[in-house]
Amino acid sequence: MTAVWDTPLTPLAFLARSAEVFPDKPAIVYGDRRQTYAEFAVEATRVAHALRGSGVQPGDRVAYLLPNIPEMLVAHFAVPLAGAVLVAINTRLSAQEVRYILDHAGAKLLVVDAALHQSVAPVADELKTVEEIITVIDPANPGDGIGSGITYEDLLARGKDEPLPFAVEDETGCISINYTSGTTGKPKGVQYSHRGAYLNSFGELLHSGHTFDSVYLWTLPMFHCNGWCTPCAITAVGGTHVCLREVRGDVIWQLIEEHRVTHLNGAPTVVTTIMRAPEAAQLDYPLRSLLPGHRPAPPPSCRWSGWVSGSCTSTGSRRPTGRTRSTSTSTRGTTSNPRSGRSSRPARASAWSVRTGCAWSTPT
Repeated sequence: MTAVWDTPLTPLAFLARSAEVFPDKPAIVYGDRRQTYAEFAVEATRVAHALRGSGVQPGDRVAYLLPNIPEMLVAHFAVPLAGAVLVAINTRLSAQEVRYILDHAGAKLLVVDAALHQSVAPVADELKTVEEIITVIDPANPGDGIGSGITYEDLLARGKDEPLPFAVEDETGCISINYTSGTTGKPKGVQYSHRGAYLNSFGELLHSGHTFDSVYLWTLPMFHCNGWCTPCAITAVGGTHVCLREVRGDVIWQLIEEHRVTHLNGAPTVVTTIMRAPEAAQLDYPLRSLLPGHRPAPPPSCRWSGWVSGSCTSTGSRRPTGRTRSTSTSTRGTTSNPRSGRSSRPARASAWSVRTGCAWSTPT
């Protein structure tokens, strides 16, 4: 039993706090869709109940194959709120790579974007553990408008608004599993703990200088290291998430101007795409971007007044390194199958990984 003076750390607490402190503040913006923090928490609660109503038990894996739309953001809180583990899958993978990840993680339920359903359809009958596939039909790109035949609205109908505790009993419990793209072999998974994700969120706040006035544009994939834990970080300070389905220079500049975006993250290629877009314009306020551990982006990223980029060290911005390999503090940890519990590394390393929030999960 947890001592009264010891509160287990979890990012769930961030949404609970912001829903209470900033109930009417804009939390999510996507097209014409607007959600306050109070509404954000309500949807996360409903989805959590819906997952439980779909047979998801504590510790089960729930996979999401979605672009950066609101349902993906909600999943970062709804899935752990249901006691389950989020598996956010790279939207650029082949059908066989998606199948491998779903089987290796032992996913029980899959939520997929209708436009990405073709990445699942060829292998749907081969999946070993997935019992149900839910389709999100985004009006911005509805695909065939059918997908699996079971929609996200059907899932929501199974839920309810009865409050759930935004807390966990064990902060070392797994909150998510993230997979590499398998460049040097089969995809490899890393397990994040509630504690690791909670602490790394503060690292994001510190590096990026976020405040409750932050307006964050989602140019960074949420499937990549859970968006560096930025879904939790922005939520922690009550900032505004501006969702983005795909990286397009014209759309990005439109959103920057419309919402006065203050922060965005992405690889040098993404920043170059933004800077070289015909719509690029001078800004009359600072916009900060953070790049992962790559070489500095080309000089054009410094051309526009107001842009503060992690690639331009003269601006005084931060440039963290090794993000792919160290999102939850470090990747030192146990090598295991997520379901087996077997470790091929010393107990000392295992204990270290539990404390920092990261554990390796190797292909079998």
